[in-house]
Amino acid sequence: MKQLKTAFGVVLLLILISNIWTISKWNESRGVYDDICYLRQAHLFQRFGASGLDTNITKDDDGYMLRKLQEINFPDPGDPARWPCHTFTAVLNKVVLQYPPGTGFVLALFPSGFQVIPLYVAASVGIFAFALLALARAATRSAVALAGVFGIVALYLMINPTKSSYSVAPTMVVCALAGFLTARLFASSGAHRILLAAVAGLLIGLSVNFRLPNLFLSAGYAVFFLIAFLRARNINTFWQGLSFGIAFLIGMAPTLIANAINAGSPFSTTYGGVDAVPPELDAAVLLQYMRDGQFPLLLIAVAWVVALWRSEGRIATRQSVAVVALNLVINLIFFMTHPIFTPYYVIPIVMLSLWTLLFATLDHWAPKLAGDVGLPRKASA
Repeated sequence: MKQLKTAFGVVLLLILISNIWTISKWNESRGVYDDICYLRQAHLFQRFGASGLDTNITKDDDGYMLRKLQEINFPDPGDPARWPCHTFTAVLNKVVLQYPPGTGFVLALFPSGFQVIPLYVAASVGIFAFALLALARAATRSAVALAGVFGIVALYLMINPTKSSYSVAPTMVVCALAGFLTARLFASSGAHRILLAAVAGLLIGLSVNFRLPNLFLSAGYAVFFLIAFLRARNINTFWQGLSFGIAFLIGMAPTLIANAINAGSPFSTTYGGVDAVPPELDAAVLLQYMRDGQFPLLLIAVAWVVALWRSEGRIATRQSVAVVALNLVINLIFFMTHPIFTPYYVIPIVMLSLWTLLFATLDHWAPKLAGDVGLPRKASA
């Protein structure tokens, strides 16, 4: 089994090197509006520090956005009212960026003009590390094969479709870490479980700063903790849910602050246009999802949920699966009723689900611990 782990480790390393080679040839000026706007947020942080949360177009007094738009031959770049990814806030009478500040912040950690490549390299290295962690935790040959194949797919996804949006790269790393912690959360008890619930909540809250729809990644956890408390009615389950919720709000605090500055209220959105319309079912959008590479990953997640739920074993496994199932249902309702499609919209929920299922399965297949099977569900909540 050690040789099998080594072989998969070598394959993963080769794929990582291939990823880095591919990423090293990317161009930051590829003509995508979202890219320019994320880079503008990064530029504001580099110029103004924390004050870069204020994305008012008046702060573009050095012409950064103008130059970026001119590079891609954007029509009439001198008219801020026509700038992409910006919306007019009537309450504050200013035009601001629509995106949360997290992606711009991580881009700002790297030198201007060389930000995207190191971001994606760092994210790919992070996914490689979690793939190795899964290999290390695999206790059977089947588990090693599962972890190895999963790692190969996860690294491939760091090129396609992660390249589609700069916000997806840091999200992928957060999903991997949150998935690992979620599996560990339900394998723990007492104060340790409360602590892990808080850390998981903090991570998912942080992910909201990269992509606002990541807000829904918390939905399955919230519903699970509520049900667990209503069933058990004890202080332990109460603190699990409360610690998750408080940490989640702390994690997304930068977005709440940015909303207050740019939209007039922490709970007002800076988004406009098609992103702010009411939900509706659109057959064309559903068909696009079914034809896209996200759909097979979604089917795998659903099948994996069913298989683990029906298997005999640890209560912790069923609890992890319950969170994943709730999260999948709630997120799919949101995205399938969103009137636009992109090749990466459901990738965060799918990857959070798959990483959680992977680590839960590795624990499930490991030798059973004394007292780990047959516990009353109510007592183990």
